[in-house]
Amino acid sequence: MERLTKQEEEMMLCIWELGSCTVKEAMALLEEPVPPYTTVASVVKNLERKGYVNARKVGNTYLYTPAVAQSSYKRKAVGEIVSDYFKDSYKEMVSFFAREKKLSTDDLKEIIEMIKTGKETK
Repeated sequence: MERLTKQEEEMMLCIWELGSCTVKEAMALLEEPVPPYTTVASVVKNLERKGYVNARKVGNTYLYTPAVAQSSYKRKAVGEIVSDYFKDSYKEMVSFFAREKKLSTDDLKEIIEMIKTGKETK
């Protein structure tokens, strides 16, 4: 799986949210300022080339659907971050967020409970 640019990630989030869409439908989810249609269409074509979306011609437009599950992409992206910045240690990553006060004691307790039960809470 090839790494995505920030623009490509933003577009994939739109496509994952919609399930399948045209470029115009995906653009409706982008925050202002929305890039020109041609720019967004180029980003989607790059996603197709990289194997992240499939395209199907419908009339005079294309319908794009995810070829990669969002969970698979997250797993790979987070794995790369852990590898690159935390010496391949998820423990190191969690302790970093705790030291930076990005995780509360309650958050850590919830994480421990999720690990024990194998399920998400809430």
